[in-house]
Amino acid sequence: MTGPGEPHLSPRRLGRARFAVAAVFCVHGAVTGSFATRIPWIQENAGLGAGTLGVALAFPAIGAALAMPLAGRVNHRFGARTALRGLLVLWTLSLILPSLAPNLFALCAALFVYGATAGMSDVAMNALGVETENRLGRSIMSSLHGMWSAGALLGSAAGTLAAHAGTDARLHHLLAALALTAAGLVAAGGVLDLRGGAEDEAPPRFALPPRSALLIGAVGFCAVFAEGASLDWSAVYLRDVLDADAGLAAASTTAFALTMAVARLAGDRVVDRFGAVRTVRVGGVLATAGGLLVVTAHHPAGALAGFGLIGLGIAVVVPLCFAAAGRSGPAPAQAIAGVATITYTSGLIAPSAIGAVADATSLVVSFGLVTALALVLVPGAAALRRPAARGRSGRADRDEPAPIGP
Repeated sequence: MTGPGEPHLSPRRLGRARFAVAAVFCVHGAVTGSFATRIPWIQENAGLGAGTLGVALAFPAIGAALAMPLAGRVNHRFGARTALRGLLVLWTLSLILPSLAPNLFALCAALFVYGATAGMSDVAMNALGVETENRLGRSIMSSLHGMWSAGALLGSAAGTLAAHAGTDARLHHLLAALALTAAGLVAAGGVLDLRGGAEDEAPPRFALPPRSALLIGAVGFCAVFAEGASLDWSAVYLRDVLDADAGLAAASTTAFALTMAVARLAGDRVVDRFGAVRTVRVGGVLATAGGLLVVTAHHPAGALAGFGLIGLGIAVVVPLCFAAAGRSGPAPAQAIAGVATITYTSGLIAPSAIGAVADATSLVVSFGLVTALALVLVPGAAALRRPAARGRSGRADRDEPAPIGP
């Protein structure tokens, strides 16, 4: 997403742009965390069972799949900064809609809008993150996604307090949406102002990822499926399977978001030291162990620990997938867009898939599926290896893609 908007920037301006895009990631995550902790309330308010809730949770995926290909054109027409501002405002305000839904039809419509605005703003901020990383000449994507997880943690922590206090989710989400809209507008004002040149062609509405990115996308699919399932169903799991009260059930989302945030904020250093392949393999083992704890738990404490391990294990997978996609072939932008579509759609499909499996069997079996996908990360990590790459020290590194250039 290069352009003539800001071709030559000082290190200080680049540093400010990095902090600005990090704040945008934080705001985006806070919306997700705020929504996830109140899903049991929304489910009860709309009078839905596990199966019908799963149907409703498919609509964010539908909205995102239809809207995400438009994000590139919006960026091209309005410039990255203006596009991000507008898309982020639509996303934060969409938080108000689901809690207002009195039935399945209304909830499906609300979640369609929620997913469409989530997907478009997610593509816009990740594209800006990659461009900022390229200009800085060092890895920042893990920490940016860490800020997303920190935002999800803040949002879920506030949601946990609201659920524990018995606060109506409609009031909670209205206040959260207004606060996050204001924060998002301030943060987006400091990102890079990238614009396409007059001679540049508008990007295509949709582009399939190149072959080089398909395996990378598959690795991301497994990780994001586990993430989406845990964020949206952990509270329901503790309430329905382990008879936890509303406050403790909501705390499961907080535990998951906390481990994700810590691991991602430390992720850049860990990956530099141990390499992408080994990091993802160890993460796959941890996430699998967490899934086994969840499905075998007889007490809420065991499930809370399990969700925490899942979050720890999958934390850095998606940032590494974006980085690997950008270096996987002759069309890095197309690869990044393709992997983003695969991984993001996975996260939005996961909640409905979990609901469908739970309706046919049980939530325990649903998280058995999550555990199996986490195990796939162990062999799948090899897709992130670049044998010919050279590390930052100047020697060949079998686990790492080539370092980012300015």
